[in-house]
Amino acid sequence: MNVFINKNIPEAGIKLLQEKGINLTVNPTESVLSREEFIKICQKNDALLNVGTNNLDEDFFQQCRNLKGIALFSVGFDSVNIPSANSRKIPVGNTPDVLSRATSDVAFLLMQSVARKSFFNHKRILNDQWGSFDPLANLGQELYGKTLGIFGLGRIGFEMAQKCKVAFGMNIIYHNRSRKEDAEKELDAKFVDFETLLAESDVLSVHANYTAENNKLFNKNTFAKMKPNSIFINTARGKFQNEEDLFEALTNNIIWGAGLDVTNPEPMKYDNPLLCLPNCCILPHIGSATYEARNGMAVCAAQNIIALFENKKMPYCVNEEVYF
Repeated sequence: MNVFINKNIPEAGIKLLQEKGINLTVNPTESVLSREEFIKICQKNDALLNVGTNNLDEDFFQQCRNLKGIALFSVGFDSVNIPSANSRKIPVGNTPDVLSRATSDVAFLLMQSVARKSFFNHKRILNDQWGSFDPLANLGQELYGKTLGIFGLGRIGFEMAQKCKVAFGMNIIYHNRSRKEDAEKELDAKFVDFETLLAESDVLSVHANYTAENNKLFNKNTFAKMKPNSIFINTARGKFQNEEDLFEALTNNIIWGAGLDVTNPEPMKYDNPLLCLPNCCILPHIGSATYEARNGMAVCAAQNIIALFENKKMPYCVNEEVYF
């Protein structure tokens, strides 16, 4: 079987594939392939191990009729037209679990950074603005006993909630498509509707899978329903937020602050006005950027490809209906 990997991945995954005798074509450059180049190479292979957010839409599947399976180097699969894959019986695999801790660590980091305006205060030093001690300047807020609202209580959301409860004794509320009774028992979490999540959260952290119906869900209307001391955190997908509305909410004191590991679009332009705000902390999508998480992702992706090679069900398949 011939497999195309559009960006180099950790050796742990490459080694597993090579040990199975799978023929690999790895993009040797750091540059992003054009869509035309990407499709042309995919047409010569039996499977794709996709790194990044290439748009695997109906047009892609029509042009790449030879593909028998796709392994994503990510948890999210919103870049794949799943109905198009299903209609062709093409399994799509992702990499769950292995990056939950790392990504929740970044959400936890951003929450604290926003609460204490740490990015802004670091810039003060770089700009020679340390100044003398002022008891009233650059004050942050403490998180002890506050309410954490989780939008999407999956694996990453659970890890975030657990950290916040242990570290700060935070109360946990969440909004999900369905109730998570095990999480409710373990975290003493309360299931609430979306309006209540907005109104009661001191910190609102987004961890849901992105769908088109949630495009720019967090906008001027939703920000207006949040507490003026609230912190908005997003480590899921940048398309959840309307960034123009977020800027207005932050500059007009509608909410306290925001921490983003994902932006819309990505990468964010260096002159985006959000980067200059004292109450906004932004990272360049590094949620899974640890040796442990990326190695785990490489192994999961390789295991999905190997299962395809051995005519077995992908262990981390997101569209299991193709097997029935």
